[in-house]
Amino acid sequence: MPTFETTAHFKRDFEALKPEERKRFEDVIRKKFVPDVELGQFRPGLRVKPVQGISLPQGARPVMEMTWAPDGRATWQYGDEVHPGVTHILWRRVGGHDIFVPGPA
Repeated sequence: MPTFETTAHFKRDFEALKPEERKRFEDVIRKKFVPDVELGQFRPGLRVKPVQGISLPQGARPVMEMTWAPDGRATWQYGDEVHPGVTHILWRRVGGHDIFVPGPA
């Protein structure tokens, strides 16, 4: 199973979700995202793709986005392995389309 960490922004976003949205996000992560990470291929319904228009340092891993509800988006990056051979995910933002508008770090 992949390891995870979250940014402060993600934590604030997650706390701002309604309880039913938090549950839905967690269910999608557990039942779809984690199995897909382990397979190394994402199902089309998650709509995983690189976020456009983000300036990153040379060599940085791309920021990815995924859809977890009709207006539910999350952004993330692959991180350095914490345990050898185990994928590590850094969750950056979670919420609706508004997560793509720059805000405080």
